[in-house]
Amino acid sequence: MSTALLALNNLRIAVVIIVVAVHAVMAYLGSSPASSFAFDDPPYRWRSIPIVDPERWFGFDLFCGFQDIYLISLLFFLSGLFLWPSLARRGSRLFLRERVLRIGVPFALTVGLLMPVAYYPVYLVTAADPGLAAFWRHWLALPFWPSGPPWFLWVLLAFDLVAAGLYGFAHLSGDVLVRSIGRLGARPASFVIALTLASAIAYVPPALVFGPWDWFQFGPFSFQFCRPLHYFVYFLAGAGVGAHGIDRGLLAPDGWLAKRWAATGIAALVSFMLWLVTVGLAMTQDGPPGAVQLLQALSFVPCCAAGVLFMLALFLRFAHRHSPVLDPLRDKTYGIYLIHYAFSNWLQFALLGFSIPATAKAITVFAGTLSLSFLSVAVLRRIPLTGRIGPRISPSAGRRASRGSA
Repeated sequence: MSTALLALNNLRIAVVIIVVAVHAVMAYLGSSPASSFAFDDPPYRWRSIPIVDPERWFGFDLFCGFQDIYLISLLFFLSGLFLWPSLARRGSRLFLRERVLRIGVPFALTVGLLMPVAYYPVYLVTAADPGLAAFWRHWLALPFWPSGPPWFLWVLLAFDLVAAGLYGFAHLSGDVLVRSIGRLGARPASFVIALTLASAIAYVPPALVFGPWDWFQFGPFSFQFCRPLHYFVYFLAGAGVGAHGIDRGLLAPDGWLAKRWAATGIAALVSFMLWLVTVGLAMTQDGPPGAVQLLQALSFVPCCAAGVLFMLALFLRFAHRHSPVLDPLRDKTYGIYLIHYAFSNWLQFALLGFSIPATAKAITVFAGTLSLSFLSVAVLRRIPLTGRIGPRISPSAGRRASRGSA
């Protein structure tokens, strides 16, 4: 593999570890209410914070707040990197068939079979009747089917469907669009400006209309009202950079971005602090004025861009080699992402009765979740059917992406 591809592989693994960490500490947020949310009460806030523990630490709020801003956008960017080379090799039909197998099927199985298990302890916290039959009745009475973290997968599959349609029915226009984005990536400063402006256009109007926090939910399909177009911008940005070539332009191992890892880190920190100020202003007012709402929406955009660019720069600069810590997780990352939520919720539930510091509980949940998920995926990968499911990045695909899809 090229050094850039190794860095991106390591980043992909690290992102999933961060996702596990975020869900491990959610029970211990300093800003959580005094008690857990009732399972049957709208607006069903346990979807965001499943378990509420009396032990708290405000540092977890800062950690989760920053990850919420940039992490999913980074995932969509990474998911788009190999899009156009894959379409060029397979064509739209085979590409979509592969994506349905590796994204759609895991989404259906995880949401349909695993999410009831993951949310059962959430029901137990406030349940009058803890029996399985009672839980199942309450579960089916919900006006939706909770999907948990795998909501990301169906949105990604929808983006892939749009891209495949663009490739199949408007190939020339799609190729011009993606390659124009890629050529812009060869001028990183211009690319960053264009990415930020496109993100602002995609994010700010929906955030002002729907608010920055509200979610859409229909059956098992959910997304945050203000973010789909914003995520699609990052997905397209990744597709353009990948079409131009992984080792060139923005992601060159010794290029503009890698050399500016410290500057992007400072930008991420400063923009996050500014975002915190705008959120604080909005929360201290009952029905904040339009100017405050606009500032909050605008502050999100550079903070997200800075967070994404900082993570890319950091790994291009320092994590472009094989790692004895990350390498064992390489072929299990996707599976860990799919199943970790159940372990996280159950471990948080199991620790509710213990009077130990929030940090100790969070470390225990994180270590237990990661270990149990790793072992479970190792077993599942030995099963021929489940072992074939899930996206992979092969060295040959990486070499093709490094050269571009031409």
